[in-house]
Amino acid sequence: MNFLVTTLREKPEIAIFLTLAIGFWFGKFKFGSFSLGVVTSTLLAGVLIGQLNIAISGHVKSTFFLMFLFAVGYSVGPQFFRGLKGDGLQQVFFSLIIVFACLLSAVGIAKVMGYNVGLTAGLYSGATTISAALGVASDSIGQLDLAAEEKKKLVDIMPVAYAVTYLFGTAGSAWFLATVGPKILGINLEQSCKEYEAKMGGGAGGIDAGASAYTRIVARAYRLTNGQFVGKKVRELEASFGGSRTFVERIRQGDKIVEAEPDARLEKDAVLAIAGRREAVAQYEATIGPEVDDRDLLNFEVSALDVVVTNKAFDSKTIAEIAQMEMGRPGRGVFLRKIVRGGQEMPFTAGMIVNRGDTLSVVGAAKDVDRAAQLIGYADRVTERTDMMFMGFGIVLGAFVGAITIRFGGVPISLSTSGGALIAGLICGWLRSVNPTFGRIPAPALWVFNNVGLNTFIAVVGIGAGPSFVAGLKANGIGLFLAGIAVTLIPFIIGLFSGKFFFKMHPAILLGACAGARTTTAALGALQEAGKSKVPALGYTVTYAVGNTLLTIWGVVIVLLMK
Repeated sequence: MNFLVTTLREKPEIAIFLTLAIGFWFGKFKFGSFSLGVVTSTLLAGVLIGQLNIAISGHVKSTFFLMFLFAVGYSVGPQFFRGLKGDGLQQVFFSLIIVFACLLSAVGIAKVMGYNVGLTAGLYSGATTISAALGVASDSIGQLDLAAEEKKKLVDIMPVAYAVTYLFGTAGSAWFLATVGPKILGINLEQSCKEYEAKMGGGAGGIDAGASAYTRIVARAYRLTNGQFVGKKVRELEASFGGSRTFVERIRQGDKIVEAEPDARLEKDAVLAIAGRREAVAQYEATIGPEVDDRDLLNFEVSALDVVVTNKAFDSKTIAEIAQMEMGRPGRGVFLRKIVRGGQEMPFTAGMIVNRGDTLSVVGAAKDVDRAAQLIGYADRVTERTDMMFMGFGIVLGAFVGAITIRFGGVPISLSTSGGALIAGLICGWLRSVNPTFGRIPAPALWVFNNVGLNTFIAVVGIGAGPSFVAGLKANGIGLFLAGIAVTLIPFIIGLFSGKFFFKMHPAILLGACAGARTTTAALGALQEAGKSKVPALGYTVTYAVGNTLLTIWGVVIVLLMK
């Protein structure tokens, strides 16, 4: 035992990895529908290990925290700037109401309870589940004109308040929005989602919905015996299929196999390779002619590819409009599997509007997919490489800007290096969406920067605060828990009523917007499960980008207001 304790004290890096291992292991368990989550589990593991009085340099947590904040900004940058114009403005203004309600409710309740700046920052971070605010507030406390010992006390009490309030901040948010929210709005969430899907053309125009579209796409061969189409062009035959989005991919004329160009003429007894949804293709035997087994005709290359929308011609167009565009015919022979916006898979119907920066996952014949990718934007092909030069210089420039301190009336005001890294990430993420030929961070690497960066920071915070954690919890536990409930729910109540009566948002999207502005992914998942639909995600991305940015920066503002 002495060897274990001595080794952890002399080699604190081992303590960090031990904390991460315990946190990630315990965080995956669920008790019914409730889970502590990785962040809270890591914090508590750090507090437990921290009872051994292990000293860790503050530079360790600062390094990983900058990495985390840059990754956060990079992820939401396209949606953040997209929301500042056009139809996203409504969701931006709605987000501002939520995030200001979070700030003011935390500060107001802290004033009533007589909390110091450390308790207030922890209360705010936990109740709003914005872990990044802990780091930003810590940086700001470090700039206060206080003795080092006093600063340490304020920083050490923050994780106590965070741990006490985070549980309801996560589970309570999901429960309130998915269960109480629809009752406040007077709706049946599942029915409301169905009505919205129908309004936006769900199932119309043959647009394939859902992530399972790939498995439903088939290619079958038919011999043309129907004289009605003999001598017609390929495009005329495809037009007769109605809105089923079924295409002629290849043609066998005698012993020769050729690609099916739209203006190619169809001969009698030609064998046609027809591609489309299974239920649509299966009915064409009665229309075209008998199905035949032609292995060579059907042996063409199929490709699945993620395409980032960068072409302005496709921005703000509906899926149906893109599918029917004549300019290069980007929709011909291509089937949409899913749309990803801001890391969230979106529900899509014929009427859904596509934004620049969205990622379209498409499948079809390789030649058609490549043509569509060249027209729509950038082919986001799988790679393991991260543009570390781009990321490194981005963090450096952002941190330098954040380090600039301006004094007003003797009060030091700055974004701090962490706030600067967040802003740099926003800008770099937006630049990547505009010109995706540089600055790539693959999804697995982004996961590491996000999750390992944040949880390493949390692990060091927990280990450092361990010795004072228990005493702080005993002194403030019950009052903090009740205060956390209030700070969690007040912004939601304000948001639901303002969204319904002032912004007049669709109820399902309003609930998703509440979850986004409060950056609670757990609540979004609960809403999608309760509504049996992904419609709430349409209100999540822009509000999440705004909320994630401002709720983090509020860590600085809270210190200024409560100092």
